[in-house]
Amino acid sequence: MLQFRRIAFAVAGTLAMASPAFAGKLSIVIDDFGYRPQTENQVLALPATISVAVLPNAPHAREMATKAHNLGHEVLIHLPMAPLSKQPLEKDTLRPEMSSDEIERIIRDAYGKVPYAVGLNNHMGSAMTSSLFGMQKVMQALERYNLYFLDSVTIGNTQAMRAAQGTGVKVIKRKVFLDDTQNEADIRVQFNRAIALARRNGSAIAIGHPHPTTVRVLQQMVYNLPPDITLVRPSNLLNEPQVDTSRPDSGLPPSKTTPPTSPRNPFRGVKFCKPKHPPEPVYASRFFSILSESIRQSPLVQYYQLKWQGWDNPTN
Repeated sequence: MLQFRRIAFAVAGTLAMASPAFAGKLSIVIDDFGYRPQTENQVLALPATISVAVLPNAPHAREMATKAHNLGHEVLIHLPMAPLSKQPLEKDTLRPEMSSDEIERIIRDAYGKVPYAVGLNNHMGSAMTSSLFGMQKVMQALERYNLYFLDSVTIGNTQAMRAAQGTGVKVIKRKVFLDDTQNEADIRVQFNRAIALARRNGSAIAIGHPHPTTVRVLQQMVYNLPPDITLVRPSNLLNEPQVDTSRPDSGLPPSKTTPPTSPRNPFRGVKFCKPKHPPEPVYASRFFSILSESIRQSPLVQYYQLKWQGWDNPTN
């Protein structure tokens, strides 16, 4: 009987440790903070593990960054970077041709306007992030301020990870945009997709915006996460495996003569399709999670559980 109890304790201990160790980690970041305090305050009422990215030149940038920090939320700088499309650029938008000094000045000013920031992510930025030369200058500046970089992945051939090589800057990557549309059903689909990726790969980062529809979906879903999914801050994922999908880059923006492809989302008038990403890798954590579940459902473990339940029965 003593030997039986030792075996049962060993099995139970192994199973108890297996589930939390390999739970999927989900990080949610809400961009574009600083313009809509009323809706943004609803975001800040959500769990503190939801993080916010603040536009440095927004009228309420300092106010919302300070409030977010005081409520326990992680704060990032949401810095405008040059897109490929021709559109008016915001003040202090980073461009590949800028000098290192100019890029450092813009990041220094943004750091001063967004107190308590521990990371930075790009607002737009497909032209900037696809330039290795431009992103190397960004990484040099981020290293001075001890900021990590969350790549919003607005273009498939982002050079962020390649540019960070040789620096102390950690790079993590967005996996899902929650609200490409502001339809609640679509946002739920994207939220569930983020959960599936976190479960499959061990972690996933989802980015959304402070739209009323997005806030409503978050209010419904973040409190009802599956038991194997843990909500974490982006900084908790800095040591998670990341995949570099970039190709060697000359340092110049991609050629504008590339013929347009069919719209990915015609009803929204998207002119250019985002390059498809390679299949997401399946990490070892998923293997061990499946193994743990298989052990838990095995007849031997169920037998031990039944025997265990009978130990305190006085009729035994």
